[in-house]
Amino acid sequence: MAGCDRGSAPSDLVRAARRAGASDDRVLAAIAATPRAAFVPARYVAQADADRPLPIGHGQVTTQPSLSALMIAGLGLGGGEQVLEIGTGYGDQTALLARLAAHVVSIEICIDIASQARRRLRAQGIGNALVVTGDGTHGYPVRASYDAVLVSAAFPQVPPPLASQLRAGGRLVQPVGTGGNEQVMVFERRPECHRLRLLTSASFVRLHGEFGFPGTET
Repeated sequence: MAGCDRGSAPSDLVRAARRAGASDDRVLAAIAATPRAAFVPARYVAQADADRPLPIGHGQVTTQPSLSALMIAGLGLGGGEQVLEIGTGYGDQTALLARLAAHVVSIEICIDIASQARRRLRAQGIGNALVVTGDGTHGYPVRASYDAVLVSAAFPQVPPPLASQLRAGGRLVQPVGTGGNEQVMVFERRPECHRLRLLTSASFVRLHGEFGFPGTET
């Protein structure tokens, strides 16, 4: 697989996003403007522009860039929204959301990974993203309500706190399943979270927390 990475460039991620079905020009422009290499561990920098998940520790991986693009596009962001992200990782998806919305609150359960994300976002001059360490299934009610919620881990249903923190008419994108074989769904609150459509099928780690699967490795 290493040979496939040779010669890859940021524009390859834009093409991969298009192939996955992400046609939102704002999302594609954000991918082109955001260096993924700034949001992966040093040993994986050479593979940063390949369309694949990369390990970040604690059994976690980054979301595959083309899949992330498709999920973000599903939120239908116009630029003025407040977004809640569950699962910061090293901040690559957070950076994209920050380019597309007015403000982002991102929750990461692992303290050291959250610290990495904060440092990397600051280094890229991104000042409209707040990274919080904690249980993502609780959301972040201090800043609610949110115009959009993006969940980057699998659970069979939308955790009730996330649904309650989404404004009426707001969209939520989440992998629905038990971990390993999910349907990535777009929901809209009207007034309950109603399934709008299926984006794609994919594999995700489980969502851990009080309203998710019990226990996590930290």
